[in-house]
Amino acid sequence: MDNSSVKLLNIKITRRTVQIGLGSLWLFDSLLQLQRQMFTSNFANQVIANAAQGQPHIVSGPMHFFVHIFLYNPVLFNSFTVITQLALGILILNKRTTRLGLIFSIGWGLFVWYIGEGFGGIFGLHTLILMGAPGAALIYAILALAVMPPKPEPKTKTDNSPAYWLAFVWAFLWIGGAIYQLFSWQNNVSAISSMLSNNSNNMPGWLASLDIHLSNVINGFGNGANSPSAMHMSATQMTQMQPQQYAGFWFILLLAMLQAVIGIAVLFPGYIRKIAIGLGIILSLIFWVVGQSFGGIFTGLSTDPNSGPLFILLGIAILSCPNIDQKISKFIDHLESMLT
Repeated sequence: MDNSSVKLLNIKITRRTVQIGLGSLWLFDSLLQLQRQMFTSNFANQVIANAAQGQPHIVSGPMHFFVHIFLYNPVLFNSFTVITQLALGILILNKRTTRLGLIFSIGWGLFVWYIGEGFGGIFGLHTLILMGAPGAALIYAILALAVMPPKPEPKTKTDNSPAYWLAFVWAFLWIGGAIYQLFSWQNNVSAISSMLSNNSNNMPGWLASLDIHLSNVINGFGNGANSPSAMHMSATQMTQMQPQQYAGFWFILLLAMLQAVIGIAVLFPGYIRKIAIGLGIILSLIFWVVGQSFGGIFTGLSTDPNSGPLFILLGIAILSCPNIDQKISKFIDHLESMLT
């Protein structure tokens, strides 16, 4: 097998593959930004302002400032957003301008992460990987940095894989997700059920039914699986329900432990890492459907597909890193030597 790439489902995965994935996602985001409501005040009031709720002032203040700026001329500022993201996609997909596109995408991604996503809610402490934490825009920026081509391009053949340190990013994100899962205000099934039932608003009937059914099932873990009140609540009843501390804590603990294992195991060699990433990809896909509702693309106010697909792309990028065992081991040895 070529040291600069791996094969995943008979598809050769290289740094360029991840670049194409990023460029395609930026193009998709630009198309989402072309939705009719994006050119109205709804984008600022229902997307950005909503993301600012529950955030500390240092986060919400600049977000509200940009909401006011956007409202001066929604058509103009949204058109600028469309053009920016379209340009990023084109620049990244064109081999001659890939590096330039990736550099600009890091800056734009971090800007969107702050102003558009409120840092994914991580400073408000009411967020979960299930619901899209830490924010898709941050992972855009991280992946762009990890697949940045060298400058100038070397004349001889060199390593063509993403940066090995993505494994540490993966570990940090999943372990962080486990910690957030255990915070007292969201470590009960009632809170998780309320989050899921909120997703049913403005969704197609089949997706709304899935969200409500799943929220009822999860709520049943704390109230008795056969309890009629737990299994037949409406979306309104679910959102108005008061969380019961530690209700169904076994389920929350299991979910947190699974995320922690996915994060820690990626630092182990061989099949342990592959299993961890495989589980992470499966869980990210599940979260993308039932927690993130496909990024809200059916609402008319979606700006990106949310973090689920980005976690999947992150996992694939890690799998494509050759000699990752040696690199991680060398890094850990170096870290240990610094601490002793």
